[in-house]
Amino acid sequence: MPGPSTQRPPAPRPPAPPATAAGATHGARTPVRRTSRQPGEPTAGPPTATLPAVPRSSRPPSATRPGAGSGAAPPSVRPGAGRPPGGPTTPAGGTALLPRSRASRRRRAAVVVTLVVALLLSWPIGLALWANGRIEHVAALSGAAGTPGTTYLLAGSDSREDGVVIDTETTGARTDTIMLLHVPPSGPAALISLPRDTYAEIPGYGGEKLNASFAYGGPPLLVATVEQLSGLTVDHYVEIGFGGVQGVVDSVGGVELCLDYDVNEPLSGLIWTAGCHVSDGVTALAFARMRYADPEGDIGRARRQQQLIAAITGKVTEPSLLVNPGQQVKLVRAGTNALAVSDGTGLLDLGRLALAFRSATGPGGITGTPPIASLDYEPGGIGMAVLLDADLTPAFWAGITAGTLPPGPVGGVPGLG
Repeated sequence: MPGPSTQRPPAPRPPAPPATAAGATHGARTPVRRTSRQPGEPTAGPPTATLPAVPRSSRPPSATRPGAGSGAAPPSVRPGAGRPPGGPTTPAGGTALLPRSRASRRRRAAVVVTLVVALLLSWPIGLALWANGRIEHVAALSGAAGTPGTTYLLAGSDSREDGVVIDTETTGARTDTIMLLHVPPSGPAALISLPRDTYAEIPGYGGEKLNASFAYGGPPLLVATVEQLSGLTVDHYVEIGFGGVQGVVDSVGGVELCLDYDVNEPLSGLIWTAGCHVSDGVTALAFARMRYADPEGDIGRARRQQQLIAAITGKVTEPSLLVNPGQQVKLVRAGTNALAVSDGTGLLDLGRLALAFRSATGPGGITGTPPIASLDYEPGGIGMAVLLDADLTPAFWAGITAGTLPPGPVGGVPGLG
């Protein structure tokens, strides 16, 4: 009878371990199966363990993408590390160099602004220095004791030798335009035209027509004669060549001139239809020279010359000229070609002259001639001359000097002014 079996019953399996906290947090895991053998039991192969796939949603924070969820990113890819905020990074996480940083753009903008400001400042300074160097200076002033205020003597040089003025009887230069511009310490500025045929005592020559002083002794003798006639000391002498007037008018694009009657005068070359017209240089020159077709003769011509200079002054002070460098150069070249000034007179003085001229020809200024007694005075030997009123002219010049005369027109044709 067989004996009792000596084989042991199989050992009971250990209970499954309880779920860990991590498993409770991130989902239950399938327990690992383990095989156990008793001593002497043959080996059935290496122990095997089956690990289930962990769902994406149950991965621990350390396994998430950098910056995703609530976990902290690894130090090597921490946002903003090693580069300025907002700057791009390379795929490896390094810092990419900016092609043009904000600081670089600011520096370039500052350089551009500096250059623009330098140009804006240097252009007018350079233009003024260039213009001042082009002005012709002449010895003209007498050196007499000064009078109150500032006095400018403007002479329109009518040279028969430059071909602008056609005259077969006169040689050399004459002055068809003689004006005194006076700015008193107080009171209105005054622009007074002296008819070229005004009878005057010329130092060293006696009684003659005023413009003969220029022919005899040039600017110095003209200045001395005008000072003796008016009692005003000339501070600045400005000579304007008629040929230059033509160029100045053309450089500003023409000027508007007005005359209320028709003219066809061969001597001056003026052909005019009554009214106002924009005139070029040739027409403006004829407009300023014409006198034989003018009912007022020299007096009418003096008024038209004042009108022309006022029109030129208005054009050169227009704001549009300030932003047109090309026209500025053209004007400076034409103007300096036309001018000759006394020693010591510079561009700044000419600027003050332009402002004074504008003031005198405006509603608050004085324009006209000295009181005139006769337009056909015949002293003998010089033809007919313009005779100033000996009774009224002393008080007239005193009022001009002191600035006590009221604004408005003065002088003119006897019985009409």
